Amino acid sequence: MARLKPKFFKKFRKLKLPKKLLMAAGLLIVPLLVIFLGYNLYHYGLIFPNTFIAGVNVSSLSPEKASSLLAENIDVPEKILLVANDTPWIIETKEIDLNYDYAHSARTAYERTRTGNIFYDFVKRAAAPFVKTNLGLRMSLDEEKLGGALSVIAGEIAVEPVYPSVQLIAKQISVEKGKAGTDLDVKILRAKIGQVLAFASSEPIIIPLKEIDPTLTDEEARVLAGRAEKLKDKVLTLKFEFQTFTYQGNQLLGLLDAKKEYREEATTELANEIAKSVNREPQDSVFIFEEGRVKEFAPSKEGVTLDAEALTVKIKESLTTLEISEETLVSIDVPVEKKAPKIQTEDVNNLGIRELIGRGSSRFAGSIANRIYNISLASSRFKGVLVAPGETFSFNDVLGDVSGFTGYKQAYIIQDGKTILGDGGGVCQVSTTLFRAALAAGLPIVERRAHAYRVSYYEQDSLPGLDATVFAPTTDLKFKNDTPGHILIQPVVDTKRASLVFEIYGTSDGRIAKTTKPVVTNVVAPPEDLYQDDPTLPAGTIKQVDFKAWGARVTFDYSVERGGETIYQKTFVSNFRPWQAIYLRGVGPTP
Repeated sequence: MARLKPKFFKKFRKLKLPKKLLMAAGLLIVPLLVIFLGYNLYHYGLIFPNTFIAGVNVSSLSPEKASSLLAENIDVPEKILLVANDTPWIIETKEIDLNYDYAHSARTAYERTRTGNIFYDFVKRAAAPFVKTNLGLRMSLDEEKLGGALSVIAGEIAVEPVYPSVQLIAKQISVEKGKAGTDLDVKILRAKIGQVLAFASSEPIIIPLKEIDPTLTDEEARVLAGRAEKLKDKVLTLKFEFQTFTYQGNQLLGLLDAKKEYREEATTELANEIAKSVNREPQDSVFIFEEGRVKEFAPSKEGVTLDAEALTVKIKESLTTLEISEETLVSIDVPVEKKAPKIQTEDVNNLGIRELIGRGSSRFAGSIANRIYNISLASSRFKGVLVAPGETFSFNDVLGDVSGFTGYKQAYIIQDGKTILGDGGGVCQVSTTLFRAALAAGLPIVERRAHAYRVSYYEQDSLPGLDATVFAPTTDLKFKNDTPGHILIQPVVDTKRASLVFEIYGTSDGRIAKTTKPVVTNVVAPPEDLYQDDPTLPAGTIKQVDFKAWGARVTFDYSVERGGETIYQKTFVSNFRPWQAIYLRGVGPTP
């Protein structure tokens, strides 16, 4: 706004208005001011005129009298009537705890012209005699109960849209373009309900509906199919410590968003699922040593919390890489935040047991109950075993006698070129797993022998040739502790997941163990199945007592480096014989 110059005011002062005009203006303004002042004095403590609350005239009343008048004249509606597609729905107002606050309503009407803003209040008061004001009632209700009632109605009215999706069916990409649906517009409906109730009305409310149409255009469907085609044969792996999460096929396609890049809710759900397996509280170390063996041990572990936001970013970046590049596999490390435990492993012992230096695992899905029992029993013999620096560990020495007298049950074993039922079947699952842990720890393997034939259990999560058989007193598994401190052996058996893990703890001296991928050569098919008559079995009975396996020669190299120098290396050779399936055919009398 332009500023008036001082000269303007000098001219204005010199301007002489007619006296009659000034007198007329004074005669008009003064009475108006007197009337307006009297009007305000009259309504001191009262609501100004032409004011209604829900249709009830509260003009020129005190808030207290207005409140009483409202209580006498307002008919509280008993129900809310909602209508959609000529179908009525009723919500009882008592079910949502509707209550009117008449005192607050009257006070609001009173304070409407007493805001403290002089200009605003002047205008409102001056206009009051000429402009009718109808205010709504102040009220309260249970929003949660109202929301529940509306959810029930929405469930009956809504037509769920079919959201676009892409799937791999019989190796072919199939795109669902989606279908439109309708839903109740809760925000608008709540506003309408509030308006009707504020004026104590029982008029029906037309339920507002909104269309939800996620349907893809032909072009969008074509683009989505093209993206899926690039991902259908690719793999995304997420790794944390010894856990690997693998996603491929429809698991990856389900992350695609036809209208954006990737589905936010799907990537968030994926991150939340991984968090369940990754997150943990810090764990203090426990170390109780009695009679030459560690009776109780728990290594210290850092507390871990998944960084879900960082993980979703990594997932999206990896998916983009898989889409635009020729790479068939992308592997990412799961980002986490760590919290140190109060008591570290090295704080509770002076034997050099500081950290995990080796870990081996195997699976035994499909094992009979007796074999699983034997695996658990044999593994328990190695819990808390200490191997001193320079000492050579003998599997058989620690295991001890394997027989029915020492608690073992009968399960299948390989003996004298045959698969037979014998005490301790499953012990070789334990020796195989410990062999893998010793390799991972970089320990010198003094003695190891492969099985006579390939055993399916040992290839459930591994390539062939990484097994170790034992049979006292002729066949043993031995390795040497050439680390600077003691090493501690700890088994972990999970019968529900059919998995066995051996962990070796000690002091890392910086060594790095490497094993090459096993090379399989001289593959020989198994002989024809052999059927043998057995008079002890009823006629018509067939019982399998041996299982076929392909013969092969498997080799892999094992090396240990420290400070850039190779300190140990060895080539392991496994000669697996082809094995035929043998069936017993019953020829005895039928019962």
